[in-house]
Amino acid sequence: MAHRATTDPIEVDIGEENPGAGGGTESSSSTTSLSSSVLKYEYRHGRRYHAYQSGSYPFPNDQPEQDRLDMIHHVFYRLLNQRLYLAPIDPSGLRMLDIGTGTGVWAIQMGDENPTIAKIVGNDLSPIQPAWVPPNVHFVVDDVEKDWVGNKPYDYIHCRYMAGSIRDWPRLIQQCYDNLAPGGWLELQESANTLYSEDGSLKPDSWMVKMMEGLLEAGDKIGQTLDPAPSFEGWVREAGFTNVQKHGFKLPIGPWPKDARLKECGSFMRVNFIEGVEGFTAQLFIDVLGWTQEDVAALNAGVRAEALKGAVHPIFDFLVVTAQKPLTA
Repeated sequence: MAHRATTDPIEVDIGEENPGAGGGTESSSSTTSLSSSVLKYEYRHGRRYHAYQSGSYPFPNDQPEQDRLDMIHHVFYRLLNQRLYLAPIDPSGLRMLDIGTGTGVWAIQMGDENPTIAKIVGNDLSPIQPAWVPPNVHFVVDDVEKDWVGNKPYDYIHCRYMAGSIRDWPRLIQQCYDNLAPGGWLELQESANTLYSEDGSLKPDSWMVKMMEGLLEAGDKIGQTLDPAPSFEGWVREAGFTNVQKHGFKLPIGPWPKDARLKECGSFMRVNFIEGVEGFTAQLFIDVLGWTQEDVAALNAGVRAEALKGAVHPIFDFLVVTAQKPLTA
């Protein structure tokens, strides 16, 4: 059964029903040094992809995708009421790991706002992070699914927006447990990737629903689930974590909510669908599901058009699970 956030239904702003009313599209493993092979990229379907551990991450890493990831960081930050983390930690003096850091935006903001953090290590398959960062932030090119060796234990591990990127979530979570100091915290943040509406406006034959169903099917085919979030709580308990807490937030798509914070989040999520759909579908639909480029282009066009419809009120549930390694472990 799909998880549903338990807060009250999101109230619709009637003024946003008409998209013409201001709506628009604007909107470890051993680490690897930056050798020439790591800096080489692969190009497919008009997009750029990482070369290190080629094929293990099915989405682009080019500039449009980096811009989208930075925007998504802002969405999650606003959704969590301007909080970068929910774990009950005092960041001062801690060693932190940011798994799948992407552009490094979370690690940079965390280090900037908390200069007394001892160190934040951000790892990723792509060397797309900026060179100028806070002095307590360090980036490495790393495949987090390989064995972690030679690491000093961390006090806090952050893992966000990694759906479709991991082959073995229970093993990754176990490695997090093994590489945390006693009393350390793991925080997992991810959307539960089944779209729904509270008012019946999102129909089963929706273009957005078709896209999400296809992405979930493709993820299952390559053994990298696109919907790990509903299983997080069980996995962390199986790994031995205690003090497990699960938090749910409704994440709308479109500027239709009355609530100002949710309207802002939804506006950016609409841009995420309009500008991100090509990167979502290119590799997974063409290379994995065997769709033709013409069929994928038609799907993408349908998703973009539907995202602009003010009368459709789609929602994801965004889940945050925090868990502590026992002090006696």
